[in-house]
Amino acid sequence: MFSCVLVANRGEIAVRIIRTLRRLGVRAVGVCSEADAEAPHVRLADAALTIGPAPASESYLRAEAIVEAAHRSGAEAVHPGYGFLAERADFARACAAAGLVFVGPPPEATECLGNKVAAKLLAAEAGVPTVPGIERPGLSDEEIRTWAGEEGGRFPLMVKAAAGGGGRGMRFVRSWDELPNALAAARREALAGFGDDSLLAERYVDRARHIEVQVLADSHGGAVHLGERECSLQRRHQKLVEECPSPAGVR
Repeated sequence: MFSCVLVANRGEIAVRIIRTLRRLGVRAVGVCSEADAEAPHVRLADAALTIGPAPASESYLRAEAIVEAAHRSGAEAVHPGYGFLAERADFARACAAAGLVFVGPPPEATECLGNKVAAKLLAAEAGVPTVPGIERPGLSDEEIRTWAGEEGGRFPLMVKAAAGGGGRGMRFVRSWDELPNALAAARREALAGFGDDSLLAERYVDRARHIEVQVLADSHGGAVHLGERECSLQRRHQKLVEECPSPAGVR
């Protein structure tokens, strides 16, 4: 068991992790931007360090600042929560190089699954059916527009940030006229949220269900799945309720 863990996140995500650490008797160190100095997660933590100005790109997305904060605080491990740097393989490697345990998947798994483009290509390679779309590293707006206009137009469609989740960088596009603004907005939001404005696009699936299967594994070869979860009840692509097992009778 660790004696001190740094929580590299903010808000409700950080609060939940800090509460769990406190129940386990582990010292919890928070980080914050200058704008979040009085935030609930800062007040709840045993200690907190300021890591930069208000923009996430200058604070919560700065891997080097978080690693430095972990060393200053005496933390043995870094818990990234979700979002921000949680799905960045380079951050996991930076933690390991600094002698810190990254509480999350190994970098190799993150590289395969933390990026939507890489994950979708891996699924296709394994023979898993995927939603038709255009996905490859470094897609330009022009390439997405060309794909969208083929076959008489592939609308409606979804534009998605490749580098992260949580509904950020996603835009539903009904027509050709909406596409330029949707691409620009998705890239801005992706860059602000993940530090990466890479996009992919795919056909919109109407009346779809969002089903997840959570898998946990440790570094000793143990692994367990927690069954399927129904995550279809959402607002602005953000899950509101998760129900397990799914009432849809998934098998």
